[in-house]
Amino acid sequence: MFKGTLSSPIQRLRAWYDGLFVDHAIFRLVWTNLAPVVPERVWRSNHPTPGRLRRWRRTLGLVMVINLRGHRQCGADALGREACQKLGLPYLDMAFESRNAPHKDRILRFHQLYTEARFPLLLHCKSGADRAGLASGLVVLFEGGTAEEALKHLHWRFLHFRRSRTGILDAFFQLYQKTAEGRLPFLDWVKQEYDEEALRNTYRAGRFSSFLNDAVLRRE
Repeated sequence: MFKGTLSSPIQRLRAWYDGLFVDHAIFRLVWTNLAPVVPERVWRSNHPTPGRLRRWRRTLGLVMVINLRGHRQCGADALGREACQKLGLPYLDMAFESRNAPHKDRILRFHQLYTEARFPLLLHCKSGADRAGLASGLVVLFEGGTAEEALKHLHWRFLHFRRSRTGILDAFFQLYQKTAEGRLPFLDWVKQEYDEEALRNTYRAGRFSSFLNDAVLRRE
């Protein structure tokens, strides 16, 4: 865990060490999990390195970054915030969970952030698999898309495993699809009918997929 600042070369080295080997950014050096959510407006990825932020600022035209991990005490977080500050990119924290029923208040807060956002923007979590998939699916529904389209962002090609505990995110979109789609707009359903406690109590994950996701891949 990195708790320091980037005020000295030693602290910067410590931040890079923590980011690469504790936060597993060494795997993200060659793997971005980058994909469009809304063409030319919204992108999703894993936690970007400073160099990648600089490149995407130029090639994708990014003007905002939304961090789905929340403010964390790790080197990757410190380095990313510093890079965004130098690039003039607003870096907003919008913490979601990957193994729990999405909280109603966080969905509504994210919608508020999205309505006030500048585009093109980047959504990122740690691996770009689960929380990025949830946020991307929410964006699809905010933009008037369907639950089926939202569910495409929770897919194994992003390393999301729906039979693990993170499958509760799939169950969330499926619940809307089965109980209200075509009858209530998504945000009205969230405000009026969505019961996160009931979803939490009824969802059951597969043991092997949960072991793979939690113990082997060490997802947040």
